[in-house]
Amino acid sequence: MKRLFSVAPMLDWTDTHCRYFHRLLTKHAVLYTEMVTTGALLQGQTERYLSFNQAEHPVALQLGGSEPKEMAQCAVLAADFGYDEVNINVGCPSERVQKGAFGACLMAEPQLIADCVAAMQAKVSIPVTVKNRIGIDDQADYEGLHNFVSTVAEAGCQTFIIHARKAWLKGLSPKENREIPPLRYDLVYQLKQAFPQLEIIINGGITSIEACQTHLQSVDGVMLGREVYHNPWILAAVDSAIYGVSASPLDRYAVLEQLLVYIQQQQAQGVRVSHIGRHILGLFQGLPGARQWRRHLSEQMHRPEASLNVFKQAAKKVLDASPSSL
Repeated sequence: MKRLFSVAPMLDWTDTHCRYFHRLLTKHAVLYTEMVTTGALLQGQTERYLSFNQAEHPVALQLGGSEPKEMAQCAVLAADFGYDEVNINVGCPSERVQKGAFGACLMAEPQLIADCVAAMQAKVSIPVTVKNRIGIDDQADYEGLHNFVSTVAEAGCQTFIIHARKAWLKGLSPKENREIPPLRYDLVYQLKQAFPQLEIIINGGITSIEACQTHLQSVDGVMLGREVYHNPWILAAVDSAIYGVSASPLDRYAVLEQLLVYIQQQQAQGVRVSHIGRHILGLFQGLPGARQWRRHLSEQMHRPEASLNVFKQAAKKVLDASPSSL
């Protein structure tokens, strides 16, 4: 599995419907689930949280937790369900996550994460990876990051996905923690130089394919989150520009047609169309009529009687605004 390009785990966003949509745009990017806590899985809700469409491969499960035995149990579940990777969340700064003793606060406990990695790898053959920040609070800019990665790597972790911002555990909201702490790409580059044998993937503030290509000159992979969610068409360039795979150019309307088949199948199983439609509001981002598309879906798809016609009517508004976009 080549992690040259990944779509970040995003709570409330990267569910199975979102990932299916993203897979229509790129065959090679690695997709991540929302963070799932060990408690949620071990309390018997495994099917609810772990089921996914086989078309989503390669797909990774992100776990929130810090008790090695529980993390190992959940890694086994991930492997049994067919995930290609299990990832440990050491990056989320929310107070709720801190109270659960996982997320970014674990940057201060590298040995505990190392113990989790060792316990998980003893039980599964799929890769166990870590997603972390460059540091927390008043940790030294590079020393703490180097120590964390060194300790966890000694336990067998080969892949680190690094959000190139510190997390401030007090005083900043999760949203502010994505925007206020300065981006320090240089520290991630420095880490790759110090650990050439490790796979180092960079995350945070990346908004274009061109920026991805620049980062790939210094690290092994890039991960994008909110930019992909709000402007998903960026994924249409990933296979050719990042993976070097030649393929026929994608067409937004053709992608929508494929997605409508999926929506119809899901609706037959009792899924509301809005549960899928909310993920595709950005499909026509950048085209004339994109605002009308979003408005029509936002106003109509939540109605109890909403059907495929809602999407067809919304797409017609884009066509009417820009016939050449077909």
